Amino acid sequence: MKLLVVEDDHLLNSTLCYNLIMTGYVVDSALTKADAISLCEKQDYDLIILDINLPDGNGFDFCREIKERRVDTAVIFLTANDMESDMLRGFELGAEDYVTKPFPMSVFLKKVTALVNRIQKHTGGDGYTDGNLVINFSEATATLDGEVIVFTAMEYRLLRLLIKNQNIVLTRQILLEKLWDVDGNFVDEHALTAAISRIRNKIEINGFQYIKTVYGMGYMWIGGMKK
Repeated sequence: MKLLVVEDDHLLNSTLCYNLIMTGYVVDSALTKADAISLCEKQDYDLIILDINLPDGNGFDFCREIKERRVDTAVIFLTANDMESDMLRGFELGAEDYVTKPFPMSVFLKKVTALVNRIQKHTGGDGYTDGNLVINFSEATATLDGEVIVFTAMEYRLLRLLIKNQNIVLTRQILLEKLWDVDGNFVDEHALTAAISRIRNKIEINGFQYIKTVYGMGYMWIGGMKK
C-alpha cells in the first residue's frame, strides 16, 4: 500500500509518517497542497491522509481533484474542527473517515489498518500495487507502467514472500526454506540469487528500487523507492 500524508504541521506530519512506516506502509509526505498535487501527478496513492486546512488551499478541494483523477484513492481527513457540517461535506466528497485532532496515535493506526483491510478485501487482497507495479498473485499476472511483465512460478512465490513481509528482512535461509518447490525440487543459493537478479532486472527501472539487499542477512521488500 502506498500512502500520502498531507499535513502542514511539521511535527505531526513527521510523527504520522514515522508511525505508518514502522507499521509497514510505504509513505510519502507533503506540507502543502501544491506539494501534494506534484506528488500525485507522478504516481497514484492507495490512501491519502489529508489535513483540511492547508497553507495554500483546503483539503476539500484537493480531495475533489483527487477523486476526479482516481476515484479508488481512499481519503482520511484530519482536522481540528469537529463541526458536523464539515464532517458531512467530507463524506459527501467520498472520504472514508474523519479524524479530529488531537487523537491517540494508536487509535489512528487502528483506523488506517481497518481501512486498508477493507480496500484489500474489495480488490481481492492477493496482490500488490504502488501505482506503477501491479501484481495479481491469484491470476499470476503483472504489469509495470502498463506493460506486461512475465514472471516464473518461483519468481511469483519469491515476490509474494517479500511483499507480504514488507520492510522486514528475510534471511536467505528462510527464503530457501519457504521456496522449496511443492514437487520437492530443491532451491539452492544459486537459484535464489539468480531469481532475485531476474526480478530486479524486470521491475527496477527508471531509478526505482524494490528489493534491498541486507548484506550478511538477506533481502527486504521496500516497495518502489527512488535510488
